[in-house]
Amino acid sequence: MRTHTDAIKLMRFIEALGQRSSSAGRAYIVGGGSAVLYGWRSSTVDVDIKLDPEPAGAFGAIGRLKDELEINVELASPEQFIPELPGWHERSVHIGRYGQVDFYHYDFYAQALAKIERGHSRDLGDVDAMIQAKLVDPERLLELFHAVEGSLERYPAIDAEAFRAKVLAALSRSALATGEQP
Repeated sequence: MRTHTDAIKLMRFIEALGQRSSSAGRAYIVGGGSAVLYGWRSSTVDVDIKLDPEPAGAFGAIGRLKDELEINVELASPEQFIPELPGWHERSVHIGRYGQVDFYHYDFYAQALAKIERGHSRDLGDVDAMIQAKLVDPERLLELFHAVEGSLERYPAIDAEAFRAKVLAALSRSALATGEQP
């Protein structure tokens, strides 16, 4: 049975994956991994990662590291659940370069919208933490939601009206928590 992953174990994974990959590439940490590295969560059940472009040897390294470090690794990112946000590459926050691989936090706006759509309490807590840490500006989040709202029909599991209501509710809740105007 694999254990939860804390920041130390996650950084060991990132460093080893970078060193064991045999070509340049990018790896984006998503979800609980970002929450753990930023410190608003102490651990995560799994490490969600997106490789783009994929470094040679990364998948073999991931398979071995899962066993060596006793961690769960999932190939998952926001655009699997919501439309890809324009400019997400540029907004992704650089973590560091390990070996030939650059590691980033996947765009926090895309992460926030995917978490809002999912709607689990832990996800909504992550969104609040992103806003409080100023990783996500509520007004920009709403702008980006509107930018992809017309593409929601490509995601049949998403009810566009319900998603819009969730976004507005999350922003309103966040504004109340920070004392700002919704």
